[in-house]
Amino acid sequence: MLKQYKIRHYDFKLVLMVVSLAVIGIFAVGSVDAALQSKQIAGLAFGIFLMLVISLFDYSVLLNLYWLMYVFNLALLALVILMGYSANNAQRWLVLAGIRFQPSELAKILLILFFAQFINKHKENLNTFKYITLCVILFALPAGLIFAQPDLSTTMIICLIFCIIMFTAGLRWRVIIGVLAVAVPAFLIFMYLVLQPDQKIISERHLYQLNRVISFLNKEETSNSTGYQQEYSVMAIGSGQLTGKGYKNNQISSVKNANFIAEQETDFIFAVIGEEFGFVGSCTVIVLVLLISVECLLIARRAKDIAGTIIASGVGAMLGFQAFINMGVVTYLLPNTGLPLPFVSYGLTSLVSSFIGIGFVLNVGLQCQQK
Repeated sequence: MLKQYKIRHYDFKLVLMVVSLAVIGIFAVGSVDAALQSKQIAGLAFGIFLMLVISLFDYSVLLNLYWLMYVFNLALLALVILMGYSANNAQRWLVLAGIRFQPSELAKILLILFFAQFINKHKENLNTFKYITLCVILFALPAGLIFAQPDLSTTMIICLIFCIIMFTAGLRWRVIIGVLAVAVPAFLIFMYLVLQPDQKIISERHLYQLNRVISFLNKEETSNSTGYQQEYSVMAIGSGQLTGKGYKNNQISSVKNANFIAEQETDFIFAVIGEEFGFVGSCTVIVLVLLISVECLLIARRAKDIAGTIIASGVGAMLGFQAFINMGVVTYLLPNTGLPLPFVSYGLTSLVSSFIGIGFVLNVGLQCQQK
């Protein structure tokens, strides 16, 4: 499984970018809660270790376990429904052997790896109705389990990842246009129906997610803690101005210090960076995320096979989409979804899973040089 590589072929700039982004996250998390900083550092060390190990293994060999990955993924997600840990109106965490983690974060990587090999094995049938239907069914099973937690935000992300996977695999434009012709009107009709008074489509368990959308679409007519949080996050970013108020500042006017924003270390970590490091710090994070995603896509273009292309583009899309949605929420451009900022937000499952994804991308890049 291990292969001989030349050191000059290793993508050190990608490693430098992801580690730099994670270090920024460590400082930001430490500013919110110093007690969490040591855990984040431990997560970074473990993530880097896994990234380096995975990057040296031949992904083509590891992908032979793709059905095992799929079943393992379904098993973890099913266990969340059966015996998961509940918090904040959701049951998304699992405790095994004393370790608490979020299987839906790992599910993103496992789905990318599964479909990379599954499509690679059947690429000649990609544009047939039977094969597309089978792919949708195989995707719908884990997606349904994630949605049932309920975790609408992660469900949205994996739907976007699935679309990118099918597109990069070589799905014909006529198929894509046909799907969009059905999906877009269906989505608009669905949104119209669920926004009606006394709607019965969305259950009580998922109602709080609907309320987030309603409060976002009717900012002037509705008021709740979610809307206030986003308003305060925008205020925090704006107050940072060009260079910020300073790391761990004790200014009375600090939105962070006044605890006006909940989940500062996770969903709203970008607001902390904006307030303390200003426009410069915010742009640094945005540029790093953009460069990481672009680097993944460039590696995807050079991949030795369709499986490598799907892995690199899938991971790049995952990081890019998730960062865009997180920043969109913090800047009040999108409804509150509860997604972490990759490599930056506190959350060891998210951090380690992202490093695992980058490890596979690095190996795809190394395999490019072995063709």
